[in-house]
Amino acid sequence: MTSRPLAGACLCLSIGAPLGIAAVWSADALLGFAFFYPLLIAVVSILGGLYYWFHWERHWAWGLDVQPPELKGNPLITILISCHNQAEQGPDTVLSALDQHYLNIEVIAIDDGSTDGTGRRLDALAAVHERLRVVHLDRHQGKAMALRMGALAARSDYLVCIDGDALLDRNAASFLVAPLLACPRVGAVTGNPRIRTRSTLIGRIQVGECASIAGLIKRTQRVYGQVFTVSGVVSAFRRSALDRVGYWSLDTVAEDIDISWKLQRDHWSIFYEPRALCWIPMPETIRGLWRQRLRRAQGGAEVFLSNVPAIWSWRYRRLWPMVLEYGVSSVWAFALLLAVVLWTIGLFTALPSRLHIDTPLPPAFTGMVLVMACLLQFALSIFIDQRYEHGLARSLYWAVWYPLAYWVVHLLTTLCSFPAVLLKRRRPRARRESPDRGIKAPTS
Repeated sequence: MTSRPLAGACLCLSIGAPLGIAAVWSADALLGFAFFYPLLIAVVSILGGLYYWFHWERHWAWGLDVQPPELKGNPLITILISCHNQAEQGPDTVLSALDQHYLNIEVIAIDDGSTDGTGRRLDALAAVHERLRVVHLDRHQGKAMALRMGALAARSDYLVCIDGDALLDRNAASFLVAPLLACPRVGAVTGNPRIRTRSTLIGRIQVGECASIAGLIKRTQRVYGQVFTVSGVVSAFRRSALDRVGYWSLDTVAEDIDISWKLQRDHWSIFYEPRALCWIPMPETIRGLWRQRLRRAQGGAEVFLSNVPAIWSWRYRRLWPMVLEYGVSSVWAFALLLAVVLWTIGLFTALPSRLHIDTPLPPAFTGMVLVMACLLQFALSIFIDQRYEHGLARSLYWAVWYPLAYWVVHLLTTLCSFPAVLLKRRRPRARRESPDRGIKAPTS
């Protein structure tokens, strides 16, 4: 972990950059950055998604013609399932893993100190399915420790890791492991999670996020060579790569972000495989969504602050675009906060003309441009992702609400996460209870 003075300097930089914009340039420049940065991200993700589609995706078969890739040598694949208090959905997850078209698999379910009967239900399944083994932890150790124990018990060098409430598509394991076999320098492959909880507005608009925001961003990051994070709910790893970097860290709240940076710092590549589908529940309440996004933001801040001091040598140059992207995104949050602060102060006292802000809302034309970019982004994502999920176009009505929610949540969680990380005196082992995974989670 980075030292507290250095971490404080990073936060000062995040705050000081927008302050410098306001002081050296003007309030107009500050607002321009605050409003046009989301537009820039949308344009970059559109271009990146288009390139990925033209270069790779458009050549792939889809619909009834989809066939899983042939895995040369018929290697053993280990599917690790971390379960904590998943008595209701855990058995369905295990059965979906056992139901892979590729037959040379073993499934290891790790009961992470559950108190709701999860262990008993997993043991009952293991008595019926010989390819299933269950590892019991006597107390709740956290997902990172559960995955570590599963990796130690695995007999394969190829580990597919999923959450205890996710449903794996029947070809997902094959698609995830194929790049590991084809490219010796690939250390991890991240899959394509799809939302299956849609009983509230919050659930429905996340369908649009999954396709238009997360999907296009993953494609774009794959184009320029570095992925900020693998999907925590469905990813595959080369165990020898994990062994080189020390496996998952036990003291971070976002083990998926941490392991992604550790692998890439060790010069392993991470691929994105959109054909590796996994159906997952997501929060459908404001409280559940907030807790999930705050945890992700805090995990991102921890990893960012701990890695920034060490990556400025030339050998880590491939990580610089990823650091720049996250750093500018964090600066954006503080810049928008500063714009609101200046506008509020201006309501009560006169400010110099260059710092005066009439309204923190975007001008009509700017708002129209942002809306058009948003609709273009949604249209492209639906065009690309329709091969993976039928009826995706129906989510467009709900998805139009997401950009506002996405950027508001991103703003608030960034502002909360950086101080929380900096003020944390020590890093205990990261444990979290089972999150809000939706009001209604259908199994198909």
